[in-house]
Amino acid sequence: MKIEHIAMYVNDLEAARDFFVKYLGGTSNDGYHNKNTDFRSFFISFADGARLELMTKPEIIDAEKPLTRTGYAHVAFSVGGKEKVDELTEILKADGYEVVSGPRTTGDGYYESCIVAIEDNQIEITV
Repeated sequence: MKIEHIAMYVNDLEAARDFFVKYLGGTSNDGYHNKNTDFRSFFISFADGARLELMTKPEIIDAEKPLTRTGYAHVAFSVGGKEKVDELTEILKADGYEVVSGPRTTGDGYYESCIVAIEDNQIEITV
């Protein structure tokens, strides 16, 4: 069994798509639009086969997203090495994204950094 994809509601669909393509090497499909419900989505595919569905619709609720909430805490992306974690973290920081931890080696042995990116959602960058 494998996870087929993870889905995420966002307000700014194009900005979310552009983030995952620009910084994390994803490839986007052309998008989907249901004209009856105004639901829109993009599937972002990554080299290892993982996929992320970005979705929006008029009636979504943009609730506060404290980092210590219940539910999904973050999505982690492996970039292939410590140097790449450091490099991408610096690029994201320079582009105005909040780095909330790292880069560092965690107690359980991961080398990672965590940033707050797409509409206050946390993204983990790891080896």
